[in-house]
Amino acid sequence: MKIQSLITALLLYPVLSFAQPGAKGLDVNNKAPDFSARNQNGKLIKLSAELKNGPVVIVFYRGQWCPYCNRQLTALQDSLPFIKEKGATLIAISPEKPENVAKTIEKTKASYPVLFDEGLNIMKSYDVAYAVDSSTIDRYLKFGIDFNEANGSNGATLPVPTVYIIDQKGVIIFKHFDTDYKKRVSVREILSHL
Repeated sequence: MKIQSLITALLLYPVLSFAQPGAKGLDVNNKAPDFSARNQNGKLIKLSAELKNGPVVIVFYRGQWCPYCNRQLTALQDSLPFIKEKGATLIAISPEKPENVAKTIEKTKASYPVLFDEGLNIMKSYDVAYAVDSSTIDRYLKFGIDFNEANGSNGATLPVPTVYIIDQKGVIIFKHFDTDYKKRVSVREILSHL
């Protein structure tokens, strides 16, 4: 399985490694848009309610088919006690439909809320969503990744992998946004901003 993930990663290396048009992400000091969505257990998660308990770390990820996303989400799960020790809540958000969110949970053992962004409302409000171009869609199909199948009505739209930290006042105090999906923020850096 690890070899298959490595091969997939190497094959997809040139794909989506360039800037995605349109998405810029919200900036530090912006007010974070409130949102609500259901987690992997069907529970409604609302950002404003979570902020009453402390800061919130939001992670936008592409899907269970992305080995970079799975690696990042697994590292966050492994470090969840340290995040909680800082009084923070961790929430991951994906365009993938619930059955594929379940695959993410299986692969990463995530115990924190993982949300299906139905209608892409959250990704759009945080300005991280972009439409995948047709040539990239065709390349991914050759590797068995069908965005319409993975994302359902969300179609071929993905988020730029992004991490935000939002303070209890609802203000973004940290942002890691990189259109190169291979470049992910370390857990250490996240913890240093909590």
